[in-house]
Amino acid sequence: MVIYLTNELHLPLTKAANTLTNFGGTASLTPLIGAFIADTFAGRFWTITVASIIYQIGMIILTLSAILPQLRPPSCKDDEYCKEANSSQLAILYVSLLLTAFGSGGIRPCVVAFGADQFDENDPNQKTQTWKFFNWYYFSMGFSMLVAVTVIVYIQDNIGWGIGFGVPTIAMLISIVVFIFGYPLYRNLDPAGSPFTRLVQVCVAAYKKRKLDMVNDTNLLYQNQELDADISTAGKLVHTKQMK
Repeated sequence: MVIYLTNELHLPLTKAANTLTNFGGTASLTPLIGAFIADTFAGRFWTITVASIIYQIGMIILTLSAILPQLRPPSCKDDEYCKEANSSQLAILYVSLLLTAFGSGGIRPCVVAFGADQFDENDPNQKTQTWKFFNWYYFSMGFSMLVAVTVIVYIQDNIGWGIGFGVPTIAMLISIVVFIFGYPLYRNLDPAGSPFTRLVQVCVAAYKKRKLDMVNDTNLLYQNQELDADISTAGKLVHTKQMK
């Protein structure tokens, strides 16, 4: 991507690196928002679907900016003065990167969890299938990364950036269509509430009760089995004195 920004948009190396750093930082923070939305009210399927569409729009804009000459500065030779991309062309680039960053924020925290939702951990047969799913998932992720740094990079360097961006854009579109058409086959669990909200509630309650004496009978401590059932996957944790 740095090569595209410096060779095609004629950005200085420092500006190109700063752009990608901002993009990477944004893409690292957005999963917190995506996870909160999925756990609070939207659910994982719809969060992945909407986020994938947002990501797809960003990829389409990025691909068009590499194809249409109006969206990038004119090409130049090494010994010529290269005109830097103007504000409008940079705005197109920033919008595409921002959309992909927000789109990935809804995909990355939900895909693995949504895959795990398809299996019942209490069923021994499905528990075995869970491990198979994760094996194939991480194998596919590794294989796709290998293709990205070999085949896609070769296309970008030797054929063109438009096709280099277009291939993953088309692949993303196909994956979205397949994912949506599989909706009747999925197990869609209701949102159980964000763990961040519960964490804040625990911190506030612990601070307010910091001066109270500890009771000897743990059954007198607060616990709500109905409220905790949806967000507890391993049962109730045993009270200990280690963290006092």
